[in-house]
Amino acid sequence: QVTLVESGGGLVQAGGSLRLSCAASGRSFSSRAMGWFRQAPGKEREFVAVISWSGDTTNYADSVKGRFTISRDNTKNTVNLQMNSLKPEDTAVYYCAAARGFYAYNALAQYEYWGQGTQVTVSS
Repeated sequence: QVTLVESGGGLVQAGGSLRLSCAASGRSFSSRAMGWFRQAPGKEREFVAVISWSGDTTNYADSVKGRFTISRDNTKNTVNLQMNSLKPEDTAVYYCAAARGFYAYNALAQYEYWGQGTQVTVSS
């Protein structure tokens, strides 16, 4: 069992930055890949970024590549998403998720546990 709690969302102007954090409880955190997803109003939940269990491998959606950076600290059971050069189209609820296994999956079906989400709003 893994419980995830996101924080760090808010309102920011276009071009600004936010740092999302996800705190995990549960002994299996360090053996799971961790991902960030987002869901905008009226749209399906979509992949944003993922980091493998060791932190050696990361993968990003094309829409955020070069602007967002995912990282993790297995000693603190946390995963972060640094978001720079934010755009209005980044506005969404952002979810932290724990995968079923080690590797850097980007498919929703590979994720077993989800946080409650944190709202990110980017104004133009």
